Amino acid sequence: MIPGREKRLQEVLSNVSRETVDDLLGFEELFRKWSRTINLASPSTLDQLWERHIVDSAQLFDMAPNALKWLDLGSGGGFPGIVLAILLKQRSGGSIDLVESNGKKAAFLRTAIGQFSAPGTVHAMRIDATWAKIAAPEIITARALASLSRLFTLAEPWLTRGAVALFQKGRDYRREIEESRDAWSFHLVERESAVDKDSVVLQISNLRRTDTNQ
Repeated sequence: MIPGREKRLQEVLSNVSRETVDDLLGFEELFRKWSRTINLASPSTLDQLWERHIVDSAQLFDMAPNALKWLDLGSGGGFPGIVLAILLKQRSGGSIDLVESNGKKAAFLRTAIGQFSAPGTVHAMRIDATWAKIAAPEIITARALASLSRLFTLAEPWLTRGAVALFQKGRDYRREIEESRDAWSFHLVERESAVDKDSVVLQISNLRRTDTNQ
């Protein structure tokens, strides 16, 4: 056990078990092992993997304390998808779908799901190919995937039917919000990041198109 890391998790989560902390530490080790052969995250961030990626992902969990059905788009190296899958082991009936079109990254995600017996399903396909396959998620996440407008297009089939998005964005998020208003209307709550003062989590609901020519 690494006390400082457990304490940091406790600062962003209302409840985290010792088993969950151990699983997340194990995931960090697995991630580093696979990162030696495939590019799962920017090499410049690996020295701060726990804070920059694992804690940053974990903070989303308590933002939807009653949600059981999650969907992570463009899961990449498992942030936030695998972190959320591990946390969902604590929530009876919880599960997450992870969509990642890159075959090698999808293989890593499946390995992580299996190793930690996490309630997740990996879909190795394009996001638009899963529109009819994944039904009615409550929460949709995406991290470092695309602009906000593009995320709206990718998640439209779910967001217009009641799902809520928790999209993690960096310092340029205000410009993305304004640009997206040209074609979309939505309810927005800006949540401060617990990891980076220049980053936010954008909580999006009630998405509707305003530009019918798109």
